[in-house]
Amino acid sequence: MAVVGFDLGSQSCYIAVARAGGIETVANEFSDRCTPSVVSFGSKNRAIGVSAKNQLITHADNTVYNFKRFHGRAYNDPFIQKEKEHLSYYVVPMKNGSVGIKVTYMDEEHLFSVEQITAMLLTKLKETAENNLKKPVTDCVISVPSFFTDAERRSLLDAAQVVGLNCLRLMNDMTAVALNYGIYKQDLPVAEEKPRIVVFIDMGHSAFQVSACAFNKGKLKVLGTAFDPILGGKNFDEKLVDYFCAEIKSKYKLDPKSKIRALLRLYQECEKLKKLMSSNSTDIPLNIECFMNDTDISSKMNRSQFEELCGDLLQRIEIPLRSLMEQIQLKVEDVNAVEIVGGATRMPAVKEKIGKFFGKDVSTTLNADEAVARGCALQCAILSPAFKVREISITDAVTFPISLMWSTETEDGDGIHEVFSRHHAAPFSKVLTFYRKGPFELQAFYSDLSNVPYPEKKIGKYIIQNIAAQNDGEKTKVKVKVRINSHGIFSVSTASMVEQMKMEEIESPNTEAEIEPQSQKPENCNKNTQQDNTEAGPQSQVQTDGQQTSQSPPSPEVPSEENKIPSVEKGNEKKSDQPPDAKKPKIKVKNVELPIEANLVWQLGKDLLNMYIETEGKMIMQDKLEKERNDAKNAVEEYVYDFRDKLSGPYEKFVCEQDRQNFSMLLSEIEDWLYEEGEDQAKHVYMDKLTELKKFGTPIEIRYQEAEERPKLLEELGHKLRIYAGITEEYKKKDEKYIHIDESEMNKVEKCISDTTEWLNNIINIQAKQNLDQDPVVRVNEIRRKLREIHGLCDPIVNQPKPQIDSPKQEEPPDTSFINKTEELEEEIKNIETTQQNGDCHMNESPVSMDLD
Repeated sequence: MAVVGFDLGSQSCYIAVARAGGIETVANEFSDRCTPSVVSFGSKNRAIGVSAKNQLITHADNTVYNFKRFHGRAYNDPFIQKEKEHLSYYVVPMKNGSVGIKVTYMDEEHLFSVEQITAMLLTKLKETAENNLKKPVTDCVISVPSFFTDAERRSLLDAAQVVGLNCLRLMNDMTAVALNYGIYKQDLPVAEEKPRIVVFIDMGHSAFQVSACAFNKGKLKVLGTAFDPILGGKNFDEKLVDYFCAEIKSKYKLDPKSKIRALLRLYQECEKLKKLMSSNSTDIPLNIECFMNDTDISSKMNRSQFEELCGDLLQRIEIPLRSLMEQIQLKVEDVNAVEIVGGATRMPAVKEKIGKFFGKDVSTTLNADEAVARGCALQCAILSPAFKVREISITDAVTFPISLMWSTETEDGDGIHEVFSRHHAAPFSKVLTFYRKGPFELQAFYSDLSNVPYPEKKIGKYIIQNIAAQNDGEKTKVKVKVRINSHGIFSVSTASMVEQMKMEEIESPNTEAEIEPQSQKPENCNKNTQQDNTEAGPQSQVQTDGQQTSQSPPSPEVPSEENKIPSVEKGNEKKSDQPPDAKKPKIKVKNVELPIEANLVWQLGKDLLNMYIETEGKMIMQDKLEKERNDAKNAVEEYVYDFRDKLSGPYEKFVCEQDRQNFSMLLSEIEDWLYEEGEDQAKHVYMDKLTELKKFGTPIEIRYQEAEERPKLLEELGHKLRIYAGITEEYKKKDEKYIHIDESEMNKVEKCISDTTEWLNNIINIQAKQNLDQDPVVRVNEIRRKLREIHGLCDPIVNQPKPQIDSPKQEEPPDTSFINKTEELEEEIKNIETTQQNGDCHMNESPVSMDLD
């Protein structure tokens, strides 16, 4: 079973796999462990990853990048409208109002959703993992920013489903980093001791995330998270681009923002400049040839200027750090270590800001780029039965508080209850109890939208159906389970109606009722919390009716007569006016599962999802066919250039002048055809051309290879013949080494040597008269066959072992020790009898002690 973790970054991706020796980050076909998050569309196929990034300048309008943050968002989202201004491709609305990307593919205009673009990237990552593991990849764990909302997470899961990946878990980036850090630590405190607090900080290309985790031996708990979703490495790049755009405009009278290709080149050079300034404090030059209008530009910048230019960005670093410490109610002195990851944390100014806030040196023990992918692979190995991983309990935290709202059956308005507070343990389940006479609706939403980087506060609506009043007209008890699952997604997972059924009366004074006693309730009820481990995560039970929102028990109310629910007493509670043997009705409780209609803010329909799956399959097949076509074309081109060089080199002696001229002419014709009519042909056309070339080239290659190998094999054959001939001569001289071999057998060897020697001399003489440009008289395969023949015949005969003659054995004298001991024993018995007759026998006064093993 393949165990894979994908770090799906905004700028680049990493793939980690679990092996018997541990976790390994794998490389792509360019031997690079970093795969750019770029997809480019052409007239025949798609380019994904490194090859797509190489086309970013030349095919800017058909190359898609920085699309990760488009998941689960509407086209009119302010974030989308701001981001599209910096993109070279076209962002347009889809029919359902989501973000669409318009490109030209297969010489036709296509509109792809963000899920489809991400699925294309996942296709590339999946192929890379399969090529490395040599087995299919299905199960995986994918990283996701901790601030992603339900809509964004569901969109990402849909993208994985499009490409046929079974995502076992969407894992928060910082939780993956924490797992990668903690699972290898041997010196963590035990469960009873104070946990080790570690703060993890990740500044990548597009976001800044902070997380505080508590570590005990075999236990990881996320205490809290904070973030700045629009602060990342690209913001520092934009500062440099804006600075140099202004300088170029004043110095060269050119406006780089007027041409997208020039702007993209400037972005790439500024990113390189930023990386160089992280390791050098001196002036770093910026030179771009033929930037615009065949004009070369040059400039320079040093680290001090850069830090001054990005001063406002550096000030924003402390805000999430301060927010985190306030939320988890810890002081900086309580933090044992600060671990940083992410490419942008390599900037010295960023490290300095973080270290200054915590008052300690930051740690870089983890790989800044690969830590997230390795953590995802570890989580996948933990979830997989094929691997045995060190036991560790992972408790994540809810990023945003979630509340439920429902309509009540009174005039008091809607009921609201916060089911999951911020930093609540996850995954987690809760059971809510309602009392209703008919279907009702639950609305899930984010309690505090000010901290959510998403414009829509609603998560979804859930309609609990098929609810009916009890037979006596009273309200029915309905239990609803809500859950934050392992993906960090909220859901109303199940709903059940509690039915009370009266059984026939039986005489049983001590029988207990099967329903829990309940107090008289109109629309209110008490709330209590209890732990339950029946689900994958913890579960609590909350009893509510739709009015009470406080966590404390509601104040008692006097129910009205029409809303009064009679309490059910236990059967073993006897009344004073009731005889002990009175008959009491037995009540049976039955839970009936109720259907739930979910209307989510963001969810692809089954039909649309199936269409995306079918479209992706067709594009994968087209990419495969185009690769095979290009491989066939490259094979023809390679054969032409390779053979042309060898015709005037090592193959020159093995082809006559006339054939060489004809073949050279054919090579030139096919070369011209490749760059004219043959530029875009089907695969079978290139295969036919290659076959035509090989009709001329293969005989030449064979003659060259035969001439190279034939002398060595002929020499080896002659050497073997001389060895066997020497053995036959020694046999004739009655050498003791071979005297045991039968004469008829040795005659067979002698005859074989004679016939083979005659054949060898004849072949050598004839071949010596042949020219090199003619086919050889004897092939290498025939010489090898002769070698096998003499080995098979001669070796068993000449290597016969001498028969062994057994030397006569000397008979050993019989063992007489037993006879001697018997005679001694008889003599001793006679002496005892004689002594008894003389009256000299004395009894021992104490028994003989014996040692028993």
